[in-house]
Amino acid sequence: MADTETQRHKKLYIETVGCQMNVLDSELVVGKLRGEGYELTDDIRQADTILYNTCSVRQHAEDKIYSALGRIRRLKERRPELSIGVLGCMAQKDQDLILKRAPFVDVIVGPGQLGRVTELLDKAKAEQKPQMAVSLERTAGSRDHVTASFAEYDPLREPAMRPNAFQAFVRIMMGCDKFCTYCVVPSVRGPEQSRPAEVIVAEARQLADQGVKEITLLGQTVNSYKFQETDGRVTRLSDLLLRLHDIDGIARIKFITNFPNDMTDDLLQAVRDLPKVSRYLHVPAQSGCDEILKRMKRMYTAALYDDMLARIHATIPDASVSSDFIVGFCGETEESFEKSVRLVERARFKNSFIFKYSPRQGTKADLLFNDDVPEEVKKRRNNDLLALQSTISREDNRRLLGKTFEVLVEGPSKSAGSVEGQDGRGLGQLAGRTWCDRIVVFDGHERLIGRFVPVTIEDASSVTLFGRVLTTETISPGA
Repeated sequence: MADTETQRHKKLYIETVGCQMNVLDSELVVGKLRGEGYELTDDIRQADTILYNTCSVRQHAEDKIYSALGRIRRLKERRPELSIGVLGCMAQKDQDLILKRAPFVDVIVGPGQLGRVTELLDKAKAEQKPQMAVSLERTAGSRDHVTASFAEYDPLREPAMRPNAFQAFVRIMMGCDKFCTYCVVPSVRGPEQSRPAEVIVAEARQLADQGVKEITLLGQTVNSYKFQETDGRVTRLSDLLLRLHDIDGIARIKFITNFPNDMTDDLLQAVRDLPKVSRYLHVPAQSGCDEILKRMKRMYTAALYDDMLARIHATIPDASVSSDFIVGFCGETEESFEKSVRLVERARFKNSFIFKYSPRQGTKADLLFNDDVPEEVKKRRNNDLLALQSTISREDNRRLLGKTFEVLVEGPSKSAGSVEGQDGRGLGQLAGRTWCDRIVVFDGHERLIGRFVPVTIEDASSVTLFGRVLTTETISPGA
Protein backbone atom coordinates (compact mmCIF):
# COMPACT_ATOMS: atom_id res chain seq x y z
CA MET A 1 0.00 0.00 0.00
CA ALA A 2 2.81 2.42 0.89
CA ASP A 3 4.48 1.91 -2.49
CA THR A 4 1.18 2.49 -4.25
CA GLU A 5 0.57 5.70 -2.30
CA THR A 6 4.07 6.94 -3.12
CA GLN A 7 3.66 6.25 -6.81
CA ARG A 8 0.42 8.22 -6.93
CA HIS A 9 2.41 11.35 -6.14
CA LYS A 10 5.23 10.84 -8.65
CA LYS A 11 5.65 13.77 -11.02
CA LEU A 12 6.50 13.17 -14.67
CA TYR A 13 8.29 15.57 -17.03
CA ILE A 14 8.52 14.64 -20.71
CA GLU A 15 10.20 16.44 -23.60
CA THR A 16 9.55 15.42 -27.22
CA VAL A 17 11.77 16.02 -30.24
CA GLY A 18 10.92 15.14 -33.83
CA CYS A 19 7.92 14.26 -35.93
CA GLN A 20 4.19 13.96 -35.27
CA MET A 21 4.68 10.23 -34.68
CA ASN A 22 6.86 11.09 -31.69
CA VAL A 23 4.26 13.55 -30.41
CA LEU A 24 1.68 10.76 -30.50
CA ASP A 25 4.08 8.29 -28.85
CA SER A 26 4.58 10.75 -26.00
CA GLU A 27 0.83 11.14 -25.59
CA LEU A 28 0.43 7.37 -25.30
CA VAL A 29 3.34 7.01 -22.85
CA VAL A 30 1.93 9.77 -20.65
CA GLY A 31 -1.53 8.23 -20.87
CA LYS A 32 -0.19 4.93 -19.58
CA LEU A 33 1.85 6.52 -16.78
CA ARG A 34 -1.02 8.79 -15.74
CA GLY A 35 -3.18 5.68 -15.45
CA GLU A 36 -0.62 4.25 -13.04
CA GLY A 37 -0.52 7.25 -10.74
CA TYR A 38 1.96 9.66 -12.30
CA GLU A 39 1.19 13.39 -12.44
CA LEU A 40 2.36 15.45 -15.40
CA THR A 41 4.46 18.56 -14.68
CA ASP A 42 6.07 21.18 -16.91
CA ASP A 43 8.64 22.03 -14.23
CA ILE A 44 11.63 19.72 -14.66
CA ARG A 45 12.92 20.63 -11.19
CA GLN A 46 9.80 19.18 -9.59
CA ALA A 47 9.89 15.92 -11.56
CA ASP A 48 10.56 12.48 -10.09
CA THR A 49 10.82 11.01 -13.59
CA ILE A 50 12.26 12.78 -16.65
CA LEU A 51 11.73 11.28 -20.11
CA TYR A 52 13.14 12.41 -23.44
CA ASN A 53 11.37 11.09 -26.54
CA THR A 54 13.96 11.38 -29.27
CA CYS A 55 14.52 11.68 -33.02
CA SER A 56 17.43 10.44 -35.15
CA VAL A 57 16.53 11.83 -38.56
CA ARG A 58 19.12 14.63 -38.28
CA GLN A 59 22.19 15.23 -36.15
CA HIS A 60 20.75 18.44 -34.70
CA ALA A 61 17.92 16.50 -33.03
CA GLU A 62 20.40 14.15 -31.35
CA ASP A 63 22.67 16.99 -30.24
CA LYS A 64 19.68 18.65 -28.58
CA ILE A 65 19.05 15.54 -26.46
CA TYR A 66 22.68 15.17 -25.40
CA SER A 67 22.68 18.84 -24.38
CA ALA A 68 19.53 18.29 -22.33
CA LEU A 69 21.06 15.23 -20.65
CA GLY A 70 24.14 17.27 -19.84
CA ARG A 71 22.00 19.92 -18.16
CA ILE A 72 20.28 17.44 -15.85
CA ARG A 73 23.42 15.53 -14.84
CA ARG A 74 23.82 17.67 -11.69
CA LEU A 75 20.14 17.29 -10.91
CA LYS A 76 20.65 13.51 -10.91
CA GLU A 77 23.76 13.86 -8.73
CA ARG A 78 21.80 15.84 -6.15
CA ARG A 79 18.79 13.51 -6.33
CA PRO A 80 19.95 9.94 -7.07
CA GLU A 81 16.36 8.70 -6.74
CA LEU A 82 15.41 10.73 -9.86
CA SER A 83 14.54 8.44 -12.80
CA ILE A 84 15.74 9.43 -16.27
CA GLY A 85 14.71 7.77 -19.52
CA VAL A 86 15.59 8.12 -23.19
CA LEU A 87 12.86 6.87 -25.51
CA GLY A 88 12.26 6.61 -29.24
CA CYS A 89 14.42 6.51 -32.34
CA MET A 90 17.69 7.69 -30.82
CA ALA A 91 17.30 5.09 -28.06
CA GLN A 92 16.83 2.41 -30.71
CA LYS A 93 19.82 3.47 -32.81
CA ASP A 94 22.42 4.46 -30.20
CA GLN A 95 21.61 2.68 -26.95
CA ASP A 96 25.24 1.90 -26.07
CA LEU A 97 26.45 5.38 -27.01
CA ILE A 98 23.78 6.96 -24.82
CA LEU A 99 24.95 4.99 -21.79
CA LYS A 100 28.57 5.87 -22.58
CA ARG A 101 27.84 9.59 -22.81
CA ALA A 102 25.18 9.67 -20.08
CA PRO A 103 25.75 6.68 -17.76
CA PHE A 104 23.23 8.12 -15.27
CA VAL A 105 20.31 7.31 -17.61
CA ASP A 106 18.05 4.67 -16.05
CA VAL A 107 15.99 3.39 -19.00
CA ILE A 108 16.51 3.29 -22.77
CA VAL A 109 13.42 2.26 -24.73
CA GLY A 110 12.97 1.98 -28.49
CA PRO A 111 9.75 2.86 -30.36
CA GLY A 112 8.60 -0.74 -30.49
CA GLN A 113 8.83 -1.22 -26.71
CA LEU A 114 7.18 1.93 -25.34
CA GLY A 115 4.53 -0.13 -23.57
CA ARG A 116 7.24 -1.34 -21.17
CA VAL A 117 8.31 2.09 -19.87
CA THR A 118 6.62 1.70 -16.46
CA GLU A 119 7.94 -1.84 -15.98
CA LEU A 120 11.49 -0.75 -16.84
CA LEU A 121 11.39 2.31 -14.59
CA ASP A 122 10.38 0.08 -11.68
CA LYS A 123 13.00 -2.53 -12.54
CA ALA A 124 15.78 0.06 -12.83
CA LYS A 125 14.93 1.38 -9.39
CA ALA A 126 14.69 -2.09 -7.86
CA GLU A 127 17.93 -3.40 -9.38
CA GLN A 128 19.83 -0.09 -9.27
CA LYS A 129 21.10 -0.47 -12.82
CA PRO A 130 20.07 0.77 -16.29
CA GLN A 131 17.36 -1.11 -18.17
CA MET A 132 17.11 -1.38 -21.93
CA ALA A 133 14.37 -2.53 -24.32
CA VAL A 134 15.17 -2.01 -27.98
CA SER A 135 14.29 -5.28 -29.71
CA LEU A 136 12.61 -4.63 -33.06
CA GLU A 137 11.67 -7.54 -35.28
CA ARG A 138 11.91 -7.28 -39.05
CA THR A 139 10.67 -10.68 -40.14
CA ALA A 140 8.01 -11.89 -42.54
CA GLY A 141 5.38 -12.24 -39.85
CA SER A 142 1.79 -13.27 -40.25
CA ARG A 143 -1.20 -10.94 -40.17
CA ASP A 144 -1.85 -12.07 -36.60
CA HIS A 145 1.66 -11.03 -35.59
CA VAL A 146 1.15 -7.60 -37.13
CA THR A 147 -2.15 -7.12 -35.30
CA ALA A 148 -0.61 -8.20 -31.99
CA SER A 149 2.25 -5.72 -32.31
CA PHE A 150 -0.25 -2.88 -32.17
CA ALA A 151 -2.46 -4.44 -29.51
CA GLU A 152 0.49 -4.65 -27.13
CA TYR A 153 0.58 -0.87 -26.78
CA ASP A 154 -2.86 0.70 -26.78
CA PRO A 155 -3.26 2.74 -23.58
CA LEU A 156 -5.98 5.32 -23.10
CA ARG A 157 -5.28 8.56 -24.94
CA GLU A 158 -4.04 11.49 -22.86
CA PRO A 159 -5.76 14.73 -23.95
CA ALA A 160 -3.48 16.84 -21.72
CA MET A 161 -0.56 16.04 -24.04
CA ARG A 162 -2.27 17.45 -27.14
CA PRO A 163 -1.80 21.03 -28.30
CA ASN A 164 -5.55 21.39 -27.82
CA ALA A 165 -8.51 19.21 -26.91
CA PHE A 166 -10.19 19.16 -30.32
CA GLN A 167 -7.30 17.96 -32.52
CA ALA A 168 -5.64 14.55 -32.31
CA PHE A 169 -3.21 12.32 -34.15
CA VAL A 170 -4.24 8.76 -35.06
CA ARG A 171 -1.57 6.26 -36.06
CA ILE A 172 -2.82 4.06 -38.89
CA MET A 173 0.51 2.34 -39.59
CA MET A 174 4.05 2.29 -38.37
CA GLY A 175 7.44 1.34 -39.70
CA CYS A 176 8.72 1.66 -43.24
CA ASP A 177 9.86 -0.67 -46.01
CA LYS A 178 11.13 1.95 -48.47
CA PHE A 179 14.76 1.95 -47.25
CA CYS A 180 15.80 5.32 -48.68
CA THR A 181 19.58 5.37 -48.45
CA TYR A 182 19.73 8.47 -46.23
CA CYS A 183 17.06 7.41 -43.73
CA VAL A 184 17.27 5.61 -40.37
CA VAL A 185 13.50 5.12 -39.98
CA PRO A 186 13.32 1.48 -41.23
CA SER A 187 16.03 0.46 -38.75
CA VAL A 188 14.59 2.35 -35.75
CA ARG A 189 10.84 1.86 -36.33
CA GLY A 190 10.84 -1.55 -37.95
CA PRO A 191 8.85 -3.03 -40.83
CA GLU A 192 5.81 -1.41 -42.37
CA GLN A 193 2.67 -2.55 -40.54
CA SER A 194 -0.88 -1.33 -41.09
CA ARG A 195 -3.34 -1.30 -38.19
CA PRO A 196 -6.70 -3.03 -38.55
CA ALA A 197 -9.34 -0.65 -39.89
CA GLU A 198 -11.78 -1.61 -37.10
CA VAL A 199 -9.26 -0.57 -34.44
CA ILE A 200 -8.60 2.76 -36.15
CA VAL A 201 -12.31 3.53 -36.53
CA ALA A 202 -12.96 2.62 -32.88
CA GLU A 203 -10.15 4.92 -31.75
CA ALA A 204 -11.51 7.76 -33.89
CA ARG A 205 -14.98 7.28 -32.38
CA GLN A 206 -13.49 7.44 -28.89
CA LEU A 207 -11.70 10.67 -29.80
CA ALA A 208 -14.93 12.12 -31.19
CA ASP A 209 -16.63 11.28 -27.89
CA GLN A 210 -13.87 13.27 -26.16
CA GLY A 211 -14.72 16.32 -28.29
CA VAL A 212 -12.08 15.92 -30.99
CA LYS A 213 -13.14 17.59 -34.24
CA GLU A 214 -10.03 17.11 -36.38
CA ILE A 215 -7.94 13.96 -36.69
CA THR A 216 -4.66 13.61 -38.54
CA LEU A 217 -3.81 10.09 -39.72
CA LEU A 218 -0.13 9.27 -39.33
CA GLY A 219 2.22 6.92 -41.13
CA GLN A 220 5.80 7.11 -42.35
CA THR A 221 4.28 6.65 -45.81
CA VAL A 222 0.64 7.00 -44.88
CA ASN A 223 -0.79 6.46 -48.37
CA SER A 224 0.85 3.02 -48.43
CA TYR A 225 -1.76 1.93 -45.87
CA LYS A 226 -3.24 -1.46 -46.72
CA PHE A 227 -4.79 -3.97 -44.33
CA GLN A 228 -5.95 -7.45 -45.33
CA GLU A 229 -8.99 -8.71 -43.43
CA THR A 230 -9.46 -12.36 -42.43
CA ASP A 231 -11.88 -12.85 -45.33
CA GLY A 232 -9.28 -11.61 -47.82
CA ARG A 233 -10.76 -8.14 -48.35
CA VAL A 234 -8.16 -5.37 -48.48
CA THR A 235 -8.79 -1.98 -46.90
CA ARG A 236 -6.93 0.85 -48.64
CA LEU A 237 -6.48 4.37 -47.32
CA SER A 238 -9.34 5.54 -49.55
CA ASP A 239 -11.62 2.91 -47.96
CA LEU A 240 -10.50 3.93 -44.46
CA LEU A 241 -11.22 7.60 -45.18
CA LEU A 242 -14.76 6.68 -46.21
CA ARG A 243 -15.35 4.85 -42.93
CA LEU A 244 -13.88 7.66 -40.82
CA HIS A 245 -15.91 10.21 -42.74
CA ASP A 246 -19.14 8.77 -41.31
CA ILE A 247 -18.16 9.30 -37.65
CA ASP A 248 -20.35 11.92 -35.98
CA GLY A 249 -18.33 14.69 -34.39
CA ILE A 250 -15.28 14.33 -36.62
CA ALA A 251 -15.39 17.37 -38.91
CA ARG A 252 -11.98 17.33 -40.60
CA ILE A 253 -9.57 14.55 -41.57
CA LYS A 254 -5.94 14.99 -42.64
CA PHE A 255 -3.25 12.44 -43.42
CA ILE A 256 0.56 12.68 -43.59
CA THR A 257 3.18 11.86 -44.91
CA ASN A 258 2.67 10.53 -48.47
CA PHE A 259 4.95 8.63 -50.85
CA PRO A 260 4.74 9.68 -54.53
CA ASN A 261 4.45 6.14 -55.93
CA ASP A 262 1.41 5.37 -53.77
CA MET A 263 -0.63 8.46 -54.69
CA THR A 264 -3.31 6.37 -56.39
CA ASP A 265 -6.33 7.63 -58.31
CA ASP A 266 -8.79 6.05 -55.85
CA LEU A 267 -7.15 8.03 -53.01
CA LEU A 268 -7.29 11.30 -54.95
CA GLN A 269 -10.94 10.67 -55.77
CA ALA A 270 -11.67 10.06 -52.07
CA VAL A 271 -10.06 13.39 -51.16
CA ARG A 272 -12.16 15.06 -53.85
CA ASP A 273 -15.46 13.41 -52.96
CA LEU A 274 -15.39 13.35 -49.15
CA PRO A 275 -16.18 16.82 -47.74
CA LYS A 276 -14.53 16.16 -44.37
CA VAL A 277 -11.14 15.32 -45.92
CA SER A 278 -8.65 18.19 -46.09
CA ARG A 279 -7.55 19.24 -49.58
CA TYR A 280 -3.94 19.17 -48.47
CA LEU A 281 -1.29 16.63 -49.49
CA HIS A 282 2.25 16.54 -48.16
CA VAL A 283 4.35 14.56 -50.67
CA PRO A 284 8.14 14.79 -50.23
CA ALA A 285 10.10 14.99 -53.49
CA GLN A 286 13.56 15.24 -51.85
CA SER A 287 15.22 16.12 -55.19
CA GLY A 288 14.38 17.07 -58.75
CA CYS A 289 17.38 15.24 -60.20
CA ASP A 290 16.94 11.64 -61.36
CA GLU A 291 20.55 10.72 -60.59
CA ILE A 292 20.23 11.95 -57.01
CA LEU A 293 16.81 10.30 -56.61
CA LYS A 294 18.39 7.01 -57.72
CA ARG A 295 21.20 7.43 -55.19
CA MET A 296 18.58 8.15 -52.54
CA LYS A 297 16.66 5.01 -53.63
CA ARG A 298 13.43 6.98 -53.87
CA MET A 299 12.05 4.62 -56.57
CA TYR A 300 10.64 7.34 -58.84
CA THR A 301 11.86 9.92 -61.32
CA ALA A 302 11.21 13.64 -61.54
CA ALA A 303 8.90 12.92 -64.47
CA LEU A 304 6.85 10.51 -62.36
CA TYR A 305 6.60 13.14 -59.62
CA ASP A 306 5.44 15.69 -62.22
CA ASP A 307 2.82 13.22 -63.45
CA MET A 308 1.60 12.71 -59.88
CA LEU A 309 1.24 16.48 -59.44
CA ALA A 310 -0.71 16.70 -62.69
CA ARG A 311 -3.10 13.98 -61.52
CA ILE A 312 -3.57 15.72 -58.17
CA HIS A 313 -4.49 19.05 -59.74
CA ALA A 314 -6.67 17.43 -62.43
CA THR A 315 -8.64 15.51 -59.80
CA ILE A 316 -8.64 18.12 -56.99
CA PRO A 317 -8.20 21.56 -58.58
CA ASP A 318 -8.26 23.37 -55.22
CA ALA A 319 -5.72 21.07 -53.53
CA SER A 320 -2.54 22.42 -51.97
CA VAL A 321 0.64 20.36 -52.03
CA SER A 322 3.74 20.71 -49.87
CA SER A 323 7.04 18.90 -50.13
CA ASP A 324 10.39 18.07 -48.53
CA PHE A 325 13.82 18.56 -50.11
CA ILE A 326 17.31 17.48 -49.07
CA VAL A 327 20.08 19.68 -50.43
CA GLY A 328 23.75 18.72 -50.52
CA PHE A 329 23.14 14.97 -50.76
CA CYS A 330 26.17 12.90 -51.72
CA GLY A 331 27.22 13.69 -55.30
CA GLU A 332 24.81 16.61 -55.75
CA THR A 333 26.36 18.97 -58.32
CA GLU A 334 25.23 22.49 -59.17
CA GLU A 335 23.41 20.99 -62.17
CA SER A 336 21.68 18.47 -59.89
CA PHE A 337 20.63 21.23 -57.51
CA GLU A 338 19.29 23.37 -60.37
CA LYS A 339 16.95 20.49 -61.29
CA SER A 340 15.47 20.71 -57.77
CA VAL A 341 15.08 24.46 -58.29
CA ARG A 342 13.22 23.83 -61.56
CA LEU A 343 10.91 21.33 -59.84
CA VAL A 344 9.99 23.86 -57.16
CA GLU A 345 9.31 26.44 -59.87
CA ARG A 346 7.07 24.03 -61.79
CA ALA A 347 5.21 22.65 -58.79
CA ARG A 348 4.56 25.92 -56.92
CA PHE A 349 4.24 24.08 -53.62
CA LYS A 350 2.24 25.65 -50.80
CA ASN A 351 5.44 25.33 -48.80
CA SER A 352 8.52 23.14 -48.68
CA PHE A 353 10.56 21.85 -45.78
CA ILE A 354 14.20 22.10 -46.86
CA PHE A 355 17.05 20.35 -45.05
CA LYS A 356 20.79 20.10 -45.49
CA TYR A 357 21.93 16.48 -45.86
CA SER A 358 23.10 15.05 -42.55
CA PRO A 359 24.92 11.66 -42.69
CA ARG A 360 23.27 9.05 -40.47
CA GLN A 361 25.44 6.21 -39.17
CA GLY A 362 24.28 2.82 -40.40
CA THR A 363 22.41 4.09 -43.46
CA LYS A 364 23.34 2.94 -46.97
CA ALA A 365 24.32 6.49 -47.95
CA ASP A 366 26.78 6.68 -45.08
CA LEU A 367 28.26 3.31 -46.04
CA LEU A 368 28.35 3.67 -49.84
CA PHE A 369 28.79 7.37 -50.62
CA ASN A 370 31.04 10.23 -49.60
CA ASP A 371 29.51 13.26 -47.94
CA ASP A 372 31.29 15.35 -50.56
CA VAL A 373 29.29 18.60 -50.65
CA PRO A 374 30.98 21.25 -48.47
CA GLU A 375 28.92 22.65 -45.62
CA GLU A 376 29.03 26.19 -47.00
CA VAL A 377 27.64 24.91 -50.31
CA LYS A 378 24.85 23.04 -48.49
CA LYS A 379 23.99 26.20 -46.60
CA ARG A 380 23.88 28.31 -49.78
CA ARG A 381 21.68 25.82 -51.61
CA ASN A 382 19.39 25.56 -48.60
CA ASN A 383 19.02 29.36 -48.49
CA ASP A 384 18.54 29.67 -52.26
CA LEU A 385 15.81 27.02 -52.40
CA LEU A 386 14.11 28.45 -49.33
CA ALA A 387 14.15 31.96 -50.85
CA LEU A 388 12.58 30.64 -54.06
CA GLN A 389 9.88 28.76 -52.16
CA SER A 390 9.16 31.81 -50.00
CA THR A 391 8.68 33.94 -53.12
CA ILE A 392 6.29 31.41 -54.65
CA SER A 393 4.35 31.01 -51.39
CA ARG A 394 4.00 34.78 -50.98
CA GLU A 395 2.79 35.24 -54.57
CA ASP A 396 0.23 32.45 -54.30
CA ASN A 397 -0.97 33.58 -50.87
CA ARG A 398 -1.52 37.13 -52.11
CA ARG A 399 -3.83 35.78 -54.82
CA LEU A 400 -6.18 34.85 -51.97
CA LEU A 401 -6.71 38.44 -50.81
CA GLY A 402 -10.38 39.30 -50.58
CA LYS A 403 -11.52 35.67 -50.46
CA THR A 404 -13.25 34.08 -47.50
CA PHE A 405 -12.36 30.67 -46.14
CA GLU A 406 -13.58 28.38 -43.39
CA VAL A 407 -10.97 28.21 -40.65
CA LEU A 408 -10.69 25.88 -37.67
CA VAL A 409 -9.56 28.15 -34.82
CA GLU A 410 -6.69 26.38 -33.03
CA GLY A 411 -5.79 28.94 -30.36
CA PRO A 412 -3.80 32.10 -29.77
CA SER A 413 -1.40 33.18 -32.47
CA LYS A 414 2.16 32.25 -31.48
CA SER A 415 3.29 35.79 -32.14
CA ALA A 416 0.51 37.12 -29.90
CA GLY A 417 1.53 34.96 -26.94
CA SER A 418 -1.90 34.96 -25.29
CA VAL A 419 -5.52 35.46 -26.20
CA GLU A 420 -5.99 37.59 -23.10
CA GLY A 421 -6.55 41.06 -24.52
CA GLN A 422 -5.88 44.41 -22.95
CA ASP A 423 -9.48 44.66 -21.83
CA GLY A 424 -9.20 41.34 -19.98
CA ARG A 425 -12.19 39.86 -21.78
CA GLY A 426 -10.43 37.23 -23.86
CA LEU A 427 -9.90 39.35 -26.98
CA GLY A 428 -6.67 38.94 -28.92
CA GLN A 429 -5.00 37.43 -31.98
CA LEU A 430 -6.08 33.91 -32.86
CA ALA A 431 -4.73 31.44 -35.40
CA GLY A 432 -6.23 28.56 -37.33
CA ARG A 433 -6.00 26.65 -40.59
CA THR A 434 -8.04 26.46 -43.75
CA TRP A 435 -9.15 23.24 -45.45
CA CYS A 436 -5.94 23.39 -47.49
CA ASP A 437 -3.84 23.78 -44.34
CA ARG A 438 -2.94 27.44 -44.74
CA ILE A 439 -2.28 29.31 -41.49
CA VAL A 440 -4.61 32.26 -40.86
CA VAL A 441 -4.18 34.89 -38.12
CA PHE A 442 -7.02 37.22 -37.11
CA ASP A 443 -8.45 39.14 -34.17
CA GLY A 444 -11.14 37.34 -32.23
CA HIS A 445 -12.56 36.27 -28.89
CA GLU A 446 -11.20 33.17 -27.15
CA ARG A 447 -14.67 31.59 -27.31
CA LEU A 448 -13.99 30.98 -31.04
CA ILE A 449 -11.24 28.45 -30.22
CA GLY A 450 -12.29 25.01 -31.41
CA ARG A 451 -14.90 26.36 -33.82
CA PHE A 452 -15.01 26.69 -37.60
CA VAL A 453 -15.41 30.35 -38.57
CA PRO A 454 -15.43 32.29 -41.88
CA VAL A 455 -12.40 34.55 -42.28
CA THR A 456 -11.84 37.06 -45.10
CA ILE A 457 -8.18 37.43 -46.12
CA GLU A 458 -6.84 40.99 -46.03
CA ASP A 459 -3.06 40.49 -46.16
CA ALA A 460 -0.56 37.69 -46.67
CA SER A 461 3.08 36.76 -46.15
CA SER A 462 4.88 33.68 -47.45
CA VAL A 463 3.75 31.59 -44.46
CA THR A 464 0.67 33.31 -43.04
CA LEU A 465 -2.66 34.74 -44.16
CA PHE A 466 -4.09 37.64 -42.16
CA GLY A 467 -7.82 38.29 -42.06
CA ARG A 468 -10.97 39.23 -40.18
CA VAL A 469 -13.79 37.04 -38.95
CA LEU A 470 -17.17 37.37 -40.64
CA THR A 471 -20.51 36.40 -39.24
CA THR A 472 -22.18 35.78 -42.60
CA GLU A 473 -20.33 35.45 -45.90
CA THR A 474 -20.05 33.11 -48.84
CA ILE A 475 -17.08 30.86 -48.19
CA SER A 476 -14.68 29.91 -51.00
CA PRO A 477 -14.32 26.12 -51.48
CA GLY A 478 -10.56 25.90 -51.03
CA ALA A 479 -7.45 27.55 -49.64
